[in-house]
Amino acid sequence: MKNKNLHLLFIVLLIVVSGKAQNPHWAHLDTTNSGMPENSIQSITIDDKGNKWIGFGSSREAGKNGGMARFDGKNWTVYNTSNSGLPCNYVNCISIDEQGNKWIGTAKAMARFDGENWKVYDKLNLDIAPNSINSISIDERGDKWICTMLKGLIQFDGTNWTNYNTSNSDLPSNSVYTVTIDDRGNKWIGTTEGLARFDGKKWKIYNTSNSGLPGRGYVKSIAIDNQGNKWIGTQYGGVAKFDGKNWTVYDKLNSGLPYDYAHSIAIDDRGIRWIGMMTLSNFHESGIARFDGKNWQVYNTSNSQLPGKHVKVITIDEQGNKWIGLEFDGMVVFDENGVVKVEN
Repeated sequence: MKNKNLHLLFIVLLIVVSGKAQNPHWAHLDTTNSGMPENSIQSITIDDKGNKWIGFGSSREAGKNGGMARFDGKNWTVYNTSNSGLPCNYVNCISIDEQGNKWIGTAKAMARFDGENWKVYDKLNLDIAPNSINSISIDERGDKWICTMLKGLIQFDGTNWTNYNTSNSDLPSNSVYTVTIDDRGNKWIGTTEGLARFDGKKWKIYNTSNSGLPGRGYVKSIAIDNQGNKWIGTQYGGVAKFDGKNWTVYDKLNSGLPYDYAHSIAIDDRGIRWIGMMTLSNFHESGIARFDGKNWQVYNTSNSQLPGKHVKVITIDEQGNKWIGLEFDGMVVFDENGVVKVEN
């Protein structure tokens, strides 16, 4: 494993400090000033010790760069197919269970990492092994709910595997992007053909024909606030709020949302929604939208230190810092009250 903790960290520290002097809200990390192996960020997950676990894609030569990294605020530890049991260097998602195990979804298989040992789940040892994995959520029983690109939704209880697809269930599409679990244990599942709610027995489907789900029903992200409202990010229709009965749609025509591709949504302790947008064209301005229920604030490459237009993921730590992963431009740490310090 690759541990970069020498002069690169000193450079990172200088950048954070100078960033605080110029603008107290932003710090930008990429391959030029940190130990990260790749500038294509796919996921950011924070463990109970505050370590950031970062999944990378491959924006350069496919399969060569990327992998996964752990960043403790000081040291970087990189895991890839050459130095660990990681099955693929394209890491889409990382989830952490109560025992601290990391469940890693890649473009080829799933892996479990306990800090020392690796277990890979792929077509070599499973009949219904997940292929390209978009996200993994873990319920209160410890079951893993695995969203795949072509094989639907897979439930794994540690021993048994259950595959839900369009042939054996009411799942509207076998291309599943996200699943979020509410406080009643309902699974809210985002697919390319709409939204599904699954309570373990019964399915309820929401699409553009029978509900207020906007756009083409292409659901990319789901977040649930403290009141139980579902905030649903779509690829073509902006963001929808669903309170169980009523739908409210926010798009670039009726709100401060600058673009209708809401790839990620995070909600902070104050209930403020942070929406990360992707753009399908460099001619469109996207970035990040902050929505407090009344007012919108947009951060983009023109009015802030955000280095790129393609925001892949937003994760919020205990101090309220937003860890923002971009598709091509590395990672940004942002907070309205000042950036978290990276200490040497």
